Amino acid sequence: MLKNFQAELQALGKYVVQQSRTNLTKGKHNVSRDLYNSIKFEENSNQGIDSIKWIMDNYGEYVDQGVHGTKSSYVTAKNSPFKYKESSSLMGVEYYSGKNKQFGGIFGQWAKSKNIRFRNAKGQYAKGNNKSMGFALQRSIFAQGLKPNYFFTKPFYKGLKKLNPDLASSFALDIENAIILGQKK
Repeated sequence: MLKNFQAELQALGKYVVQQSRTNLTKGKHNVSRDLYNSIKFEENSNQGIDSIKWIMDNYGEYVDQGVHGTKSSYVTAKNSPFKYKESSSLMGVEYYSGKNKQFGGIFGQWAKSKNIRFRNAKGQYAKGNNKSMGFALQRSIFAQGLKPNYFFTKPFYKGLKKLNPDLASSFALDIENAIILGQKK
């Protein structure tokens, strides 16, 4: 019945997904494309009430909102609800730093893809492999936290601002069409 309203919700969903993916790519947070590919939206209609929800990998919230570190934190992450604790293991030190993993786990793979290597005081390459680089990156993130980039939050609020006038007019158009159809019977 509310076809124009549904079309506006679909447009919002597509806009937020497209802009979020663009922000990930422009912000250079798209090495493995796992988060990029996981961003989707679903439309729900429950008892005549239309709604929309966005889905992404769990760590997308951490990338979007940032995380407070144990020793210091980025100023831009001050409103983040996420924080590493001294007792936490950063979701498994062994997995992320690369213990028993080829190329040093996720952080080691990331360092390899970005060609990040240890250097000495002269700026020359120093000894160290991807596994040790992965462990060093994990320790740094644990201490300093993650800087937020709002890849999802910014397009969401921008889409809502854009949607308000369109949503009201599409809803009014749907009601007007329903009244006209009711009068024709």
